[in-house]
Amino acid sequence: MGQPAALAKKQSDALAAYNKAASDFEAILGQRRAQIDSNQRLPNLPGQALYLARNNMLSAYKDLTDAVPSRIGGPNKYGIPPAYLDAGVEPLLDQYRKLFDLMQAPPANAQKSDTPFKDVVDLGTAIARAKGLDAAGAEAAGRISLGLFFAETNGNQNIGNARSNTYKGSLQTGPSEDQNGQRKWAAIKTSMAAFDPALSLRDDREEARAGNLDHRFNHWTAVRDALMSAHADIFPQATAIVKTLPNPIDQMKLFELIQIIPAPTRSALKSGDLVNYRISDPRIMGYLRNNSIFTFGQADRARRSATYREILDAMWLFNAKFEEALAKFDEIKARQKR
Repeated sequence: MGQPAALAKKQSDALAAYNKAASDFEAILGQRRAQIDSNQRLPNLPGQALYLARNNMLSAYKDLTDAVPSRIGGPNKYGIPPAYLDAGVEPLLDQYRKLFDLMQAPPANAQKSDTPFKDVVDLGTAIARAKGLDAAGAEAAGRISLGLFFAETNGNQNIGNARSNTYKGSLQTGPSEDQNGQRKWAAIKTSMAAFDPALSLRDDREEARAGNLDHRFNHWTAVRDALMSAHADIFPQATAIVKTLPNPIDQMKLFELIQIIPAPTRSALKSGDLVNYRISDPRIMGYLRNNSIFTFGQADRARRSATYREILDAMWLFNAKFEEALAKFDEIKARQKR
């Protein structure tokens, strides 16, 4: 008799925790919206409280569906597994996205591009060619680069960051990463000009246009420097990565992990058994959780280790972004063929 009573209490506690988390999320959304609408001064890192409240809601719902599996409902437009999100709260996530768009709007002096998606693909492809890839491998690098743009900014150029005072721009880099990318670009610029003079001329124009502006707020230079800093050295492995991970979304996830946990990901690539390479360092697991991987619910947070296959599967919050990137990439390629 004691077991059913204990189970019932666990279920009721989980329901109460979820209701509170959803209410708290709605409250902080309303508070931030009111502050923006009344032109109040926002707190430092105004998106952090919203982000944590959203995570708490997803976590509480996962704990609820673990306790009461019948609460798992149908699919939602955000592509979040139904065990983690009640489709009935989609409007709250809509508000969440709109508020971040407002809080992360580009600065007034940002230099936008009229072809932001094509720029990313062109730069990723050209850098890969400069690193020795054939046409197919370079195309994969261009596609992956566009995925990174959507992962970092939802495809919005030159944005700020409502959760960080360090990372800015079209690929959300810090000052040191941007400067490192500039140095690496200078080292290959001559060879780039030899096989793609048009891209080199575009680069000259954007450099002149940027002048003394923070390079992260010129879309072209921001993307170029970020790719050179974090990803260009991995592009030569793109062909092998495509064979190991034939799903384009998995490929994008892997390159996103190069930004989140660079050293372990490079080690995994060198291991010869990428998908089964296991992460068990608590510090690295913490970095994953800080980026919405193994973040939601007690069961996920209790994990002490994971293989790269498990990590890629747990990156479901990135799926919708990468699907949008793939659709945009296909549009660009179709226009080029026409």
